[in-house]
Amino acid sequence: MLSKRFAALSALLITTAALSLPAQAQAATWTQVSNTVDVSCAAFTYHPAADWFLPAGTPKGLVYLQHGFSRSNGNLADLAEHYAAAGFVAFAPTLPSADIFGCTVSNLGNNAPFLNNVATWLGQADNTNGALARSYANALSKAGRPATALPTSYVIAGHSAGGEVAAYVANRLRTTYPGQFARVRLVQLLDPVKSFIGSNMATGLNGLNLTSTPIFAISSPPYTANSNANGTVELTTDVHRPFLGVRLTTGSHCDAEGASTDGLCTTLNGASQPGNVTALQTFAVAWANDAVAGTTSAGYYPGGAYYQSLLTSGVTQTLSGA
Repeated sequence: MLSKRFAALSALLITTAALSLPAQAQAATWTQVSNTVDVSCAAFTYHPAADWFLPAGTPKGLVYLQHGFSRSNGNLADLAEHYAAAGFVAFAPTLPSADIFGCTVSNLGNNAPFLNNVATWLGQADNTNGALARSYANALSKAGRPATALPTSYVIAGHSAGGEVAAYVANRLRTTYPGQFARVRLVQLLDPVKSFIGSNMATGLNGLNLTSTPIFAISSPPYTANSNANGTVELTTDVHRPFLGVRLTTGSHCDAEGASTDGLCTTLNGASQPGNVTALQTFAVAWANDAVAGTTSAGYYPGGAYYQSLLTSGVTQTLSGA
């Protein structure tokens, strides 16, 4: 894969690159812009850093990509680039991991009010004065792109504790912004980890189980780094469907970060095998493509050639909640 990353010009970060992608996506040019996005917490307005990955041409959808505990949006840049090169706008914010007001990505007390405010990003996406729309408009302007509305098909994805955020936020849209929830085409959980405190993931997944919205995970085996796969266990317990994604049998908790990971992740959690990173990126992009297009590319599901090749070679196992 070829990429040009993090070329800084003052506060602006714009990157354009051509990527070599899996077979289901054509190589494309993307542009990366860094800015901020407003979100309320307690009596304050926070201004978290945000990265926007803008595809060439008309975007097919929006991927909200949330990092995990003690991580930042930069750790998911590699995966975001793959979404963008496949034609998605990828939005990756950095949420705090520690905050005295509970404004955190993982529940260290009660962060549900904060996550309710995070959900307003998509819940109020049609409001040109809303936080997400303003951040997107700013990113387009910085990139020299014409002003356009946000895409109206959503993929909500999260890694580690960000998987809990993804499930909770998607369900919050269901209960509070049903019109916006109708635009959610896929909830994508990347080795999800649920908080030791509270029930945000259970609340999210049990609510989503009432819908037909696809929920697919790409997980690693149970070990300390992913809290013994407690998020994946929650998924397969709460959501009663025959196909819920795959487990990479030799996977690392760092797989979703790919080339954007760092020594902290690999030292604590184990280094990723290149083949596992490729499989995760391939499935993530293929499933997102199908979700927004309303299609099924058979090769990436049970019985399909690519899927079965990884299954029979022992690279993956099927996750099921049936």
